[in-house]
Amino acid sequence: MTPDFDLRRVRIAVIGLGYVGLPLAVELGNRYPTVGFDINAGRIAELRAGRDRSLEVEPRELRAVTRLTYTDSADDMADCNLFIVTVPTPVNAHKQPDLRPLKTASRTLGAVLKAGDTVVYESTVYPGATEEVYVPLLEQGSGLELNRDFFVGYSPERINPGDKRVVPLDNFMIYKDIIRLDRPD
Repeated sequence: MTPDFDLRRVRIAVIGLGYVGLPLAVELGNRYPTVGFDINAGRIAELRAGRDRSLEVEPRELRAVTRLTYTDSADDMADCNLFIVTVPTPVNAHKQPDLRPLKTASRTLGAVLKAGDTVVYESTVYPGATEEVYVPLLEQGSGLELNRDFFVGYSPERINPGDKRVVPLDNFMIYKDIIRLDRPD
């Protein structure tokens, strides 16, 4: 994030609305303009109707959130300046991480990334994957350069499936600290 980043002007996109992304999007959408993006149009229709088949978020919570919109169109994230990637990292038959969901998310973000934007990977990845695999995809898709034009951070998942306790984001400092990790001083 740029030094003059203003939380009053933050517009967040959460990419991947599964057991990690949906509760995070709902929590953020209670405080900040937030776009919840998922490639599954059926999932988007379900959430717009106030239903969550994963049962991570209660219907009353889905109805109560006022600053969250759901979409399966990447174009709807074009005005966002903070992107939080929460797509799954499945393991294949050889017990190796399947990076395709994260690669797809990175290519999608590369198409909408602008100077000054920040991307935080909250999906579980092996050490070095962010810099070696996902950042090059962001740079290729956007034509921008990491730490000159945009910033990247990494935040391991903080949500356990089925655990309804939500870590409050009272002052958003968690993400400000994470993002600061990849900024040159």
